[in-house]
Amino acid sequence: MKKKWVAALAAATMALSLPITANAALDARETSIVPIAAFTAQGNEAALKQALADGLKNGMTVNEIKEVLVQMYAYTGFPRSLTGLGVFVNLLNERKASGITDNVGRSPTPLPKDADIRKLGTAVQTRLIGRPAAGPVYDFSPEIDTYLKEHLFGDIFASDVLDYQAREIATVSALASLPAPVQLRSHLNVCLNVGLTPEELQEFVNVLREKVGNKEADLANEALKTVLQSRK
Repeated sequence: MKKKWVAALAAATMALSLPITANAALDARETSIVPIAAFTAQGNEAALKQALADGLKNGMTVNEIKEVLVQMYAYTGFPRSLTGLGVFVNLLNERKASGITDNVGRSPTPLPKDADIRKLGTAVQTRLIGRPAAGPVYDFSPEIDTYLKEHLFGDIFASDVLDYQAREIATVSALASLPAPVQLRSHLNVCLNVGLTPEELQEFVNVLREKVGNKEADLANEALKTVLQSRK
């Protein structure tokens, strides 16, 4: 079994090293994620309910939306994530009572039972940020390094229901809406690392402005300008 896991980890690590092809533009799913993540971060239940309904209308599956809401707890805390999940459950029940059958979608591909989640999470984290994570914060709090590697980039990002681009769009939308400008700039860099183009990120800002608000979009726009300038 150990050999099986080592082979699986090697394959996963190889996949992480491959270039990620950028899309021509944000697709309907990615566009739908922007307000879902933003309103979850803000705790705006009424606006979130409409964003969730729009996401389903635009072709997102129940499991894809659920992945966004679960991931939000790592960036916005359990209260916001749980509230968002509650809004979604109530919406699905209302739709079911009205005779609407929503597409549940596929479940995550199971990991091997003996999966070394820290190795997997470390490989994912390194791929996303472009280098091994290190710094005074991690030296000061090794616990947060463990949580990031094993839980966020291991347990959560191990689910292949969403790709890395979709997950990072959810992340930057939430960070712009909290707001958390330092982490926003960091994750806009990650967006570029996983294949999102400057044009797609500008489209993200435009969607944020249209669907969420000017304050959030202005912050995201300034952060994007700073990130793009620093990468020249």
